[in-house]
Amino acid sequence: MTTEEEILFAVRGKIGLVTLNRPKALNALTHEMCLALTAKLDDWDKDKAIAAVVIEGAGDRAFCAGGDIVKLYNEGRAKGDYPRHFYRDEYLCNARIKHFSKPYIALIDGIVMGGGVGVSVHGSHRIATENTLFAMPESGIGLFPDVGGSYFLPRCPGKIGLYLGLTGARLKAADALYAEVATDYVPASKLDALKDALAAGVAKAEDVSRIIADFREDPGSAPLAENRAEIDRLFDQPTMLDLLTNLEAEDAGAFARDTAKTLRKKSPTSLMLTFEQLARGAELDFDDCMRMEFRMVMRVIEGVDFYEGTRAAVIDKDQRPLWNPAMLEAVGDAVTDVYFAPLEGGELF
Repeated sequence: MTTEEEILFAVRGKIGLVTLNRPKALNALTHEMCLALTAKLDDWDKDKAIAAVVIEGAGDRAFCAGGDIVKLYNEGRAKGDYPRHFYRDEYLCNARIKHFSKPYIALIDGIVMGGGVGVSVHGSHRIATENTLFAMPESGIGLFPDVGGSYFLPRCPGKIGLYLGLTGARLKAADALYAEVATDYVPASKLDALKDALAAGVAKAEDVSRIIADFREDPGSAPLAENRAEIDRLFDQPTMLDLLTNLEAEDAGAFARDTAKTLRKKSPTSLMLTFEQLARGAELDFDDCMRMEFRMVMRVIEGVDFYEGTRAAVIDKDQRPLWNPAMLEAVGDAVTDVYFAPLEGGELF
């Protein structure tokens, strides 16, 4: 499949329409798709005939389930340059979206994880449907919640972002709105009509929110809200080890114990990195967050947990990763500090 087929661009009225077009692969991002999207956004940002951009995923299963993890695994194991180039250009694409000067409307109908979050959450409007399933599951494959996770997760209400980043918890529409990952809820059956209305009715940026409001509905109550107070209390800890110890306390309760069991299955190094990453990200602007993440990911692809986690989850699918170190207690601060150090080979930007 050529790049032109993997990602489609069209103009409808004053709307630039992007379609991620790999439905059999759940619209997972390739390096070429990232490059093409960045280039098109550069053009459309300067084009006065374009008032807003809409991005969607092809098929009925996913908006975008992440990056092309199998190719990253194979190329990284072979010590190729592809992972470095992929992550650099993916993160530059995320930054392009964040700094896009016009409304950027993501129709998040279906699965949105990892890299799919990166091409949606940084836009001005993120529309969830009853099919939305959001997650940042990177700690389960030896990575960390990247693609700008260090910026948007600490800015979720309370400690919800830290909870999502560490556990990889999956959110449906109401929870996505509650966590402020999504901005609006529109039933999937109305998305075509919404696109038609945007194409016909947007003459200037201010028209977008008004048109979306005509289609907005109530997604119902958010299950996440029921655990909000407990999440805020349990995850407000000075270190990752304190957090896990607190969850495993005898009197912590069922939610805490279940959460601790989930965390014990994740890469210990990833948990330490994520905790530190989100603490730092809360104090950084977006561009500095992306610089930090690029430093981190360049060290991750030189390590072992990313490949072991991907092997266990995606390649062999035995769900039995052998993490190194195997326990959180064995991961020291000195080990994780190196992930945040400046790069000798050049920064992201």
